[in-house]
Amino acid sequence: MITTLYWIRKDFRFSDNSALLTAINGDGPVIPVCILDEVVEAYGAAPKWRWSEGVRQFSGMLEGIGSKLVLRRGDALQTMRALIKETGASRVVWGRQYDRAAKARDTEVKAALKNDSVDAISVRNHLLFEPWDIETKTGGPYRVYTPFKNACLARDIHDADMPAPTQIPSPNSWPKSDELSDWNLSAAMNRGAEIVANYSAIGEQAALKRLDTFCAKVSDYVTARDVPSVVGTSRLSENLAWGEISPLTIWKAITACTEGQSKGAQVYLSEILWREFAYHLMHHYPDIIDSNWRDEWDAFPWRSDNDDAEHWRRGMTGIPFVDAAMRELYTTGTMHNRLRMLTASLLTKHLMTHWRVGEQWFSECLTDWDPASNAMGWQWAAGSGPDASPFFRIFNPETQMNKFDPKNDYVSNWIAEMSEQTSQDAQNFYAAIPRGWKMNPDQNYPEALVDLKAGRERALAAYKDMRS
Repeated sequence: MITTLYWIRKDFRFSDNSALLTAINGDGPVIPVCILDEVVEAYGAAPKWRWSEGVRQFSGMLEGIGSKLVLRRGDALQTMRALIKETGASRVVWGRQYDRAAKARDTEVKAALKNDSVDAISVRNHLLFEPWDIETKTGGPYRVYTPFKNACLARDIHDADMPAPTQIPSPNSWPKSDELSDWNLSAAMNRGAEIVANYSAIGEQAALKRLDTFCAKVSDYVTARDVPSVVGTSRLSENLAWGEISPLTIWKAITACTEGQSKGAQVYLSEILWREFAYHLMHHYPDIIDSNWRDEWDAFPWRSDNDDAEHWRRGMTGIPFVDAAMRELYTTGTMHNRLRMLTASLLTKHLMTHWRVGEQWFSECLTDWDPASNAMGWQWAAGSGPDASPFFRIFNPETQMNKFDPKNDYVSNWIAEMSEQTSQDAQNFYAAIPRGWKMNPDQNYPEALVDLKAGRERALAAYKDMRS
C-alpha cells in the first residue's frame, strides 16, 4: 500500500475539498500534515493567529472521524523530506496557492520530491477556476474585470459535488507531532488575540452557518451591503481566506436559494468572481502585491510612512467615519467593505501616503487577509491598479457618513468619545490596543488631520502634475 502525506495549508474543511479526496483516493493510509513553514512565518500578526485557529479547529474535525493532524515547524522541503523518511510515504498531495512566496515554495518542493521519486500532486482547491484557464479570445490573461467576469459566467461553474469523507484511512503508527500551543502564534497580537477571538467564526461548521444565514437575506444584499451598522454581508471572507468553505459551495448555495434570479444574488456572485479576478492577476502579474500595477504611478509623490499614517492606524484622524472603521479593524480583525475603500482613499489621496503603507497594516490586522484581494483592493482605491477607480473619484468621508450612517449608529458604536455611553465594542477596542498607544475613552476626540476639500485639491494637483 502507498502512504500519502496530505499537506494542509489553507483548506480547513471536509466538503468540496479536492486535495483531501485526492489524498484518500491513493489506496493506502493518509497522514494529514500542517507545517509552520517559511511562508506562514511571514504572515502578519492577525493572519498568523487566525491560521493557527483554523489548524486547531481542523485538528478536532480530523480526530472526530478517527484521524489525526501532525504538526511540524521548519523549512517546508526539509520538513517534508523528514516526514517522508519517518513514514515511508511515497505520495504527497496539496491544494495549490498562487501568491509569489507560496508558488516559489511549492515549485521547489515539487521538483525536489519528484527528484526523490516521490509522487507530488497539487490540485485546485481554493478557486472556482485556475488562473490560467480563463483566457482572452486572443490568448493570454484578462486585464479588465468585466470581460473576465463574462468569460467566467460563460463556463459551467457547477462542478461535481465532492461530499465530506466520513473516514480517512490511518497508518499503523503516527509520526511525532508538535503541540500547537508551543508555537504561540498569538504572541504578535499581544492582548488583542483574546478580543479578536470574540468576533471570529472559526471552522467549516461556522462557515456553513454563516452561509445559511446569508442565503435567507441575500435578496437585500444590494442595499444592505453598504450599511456598516447592520450585518448586510455574508461575512464569509474570513472563512474563504482559510479554506473553511469553498467558493463553489457558496456559489451553489446562493444560486439554489434564489434560483440566481435576485439582483442581490447576482451582485454577490460577482463579488466571488472579483476574488477570482484578483487571483487571476496575481498569478499572471505577481508583482501586483507590492508594486504599482500601472508603471506611471511610480512617479506619483506618495509619502512613505509618516505621523499622519500612524494617526490613521490608531483611528485618530479626527474624521469619524474613518476612525470608526479603523477601530473596528483592530478590534474585530475585519472591516466593512465600503469602509475599506473609504479608509484607503483617505490614506492614499487626502493624506498622500503610499498604498503599501495601508496594505501592510491591513496585512497585520485582517483575520480575512487574502494576498490577492488585499493588494488589488488597495491598488484599486489608490488609482494605481487594474480596473482602478479614476483618481479624481476621491471618497468624501463626510458625505459617505451622511449617506450610509445618517444616524451615527456605526460611528457612535466605535468611537467612545462621540457617544454618551461607551459600547461593548468601543470598550473592546481599548482592551485590544497596545498600552503604548496611551488611548482611553475619556480623552478628547482630535481635530481633523486634514481639511477634506484642501486634501482633495492637493491630491488632484499632484495627479495632474504626474500626468503632464
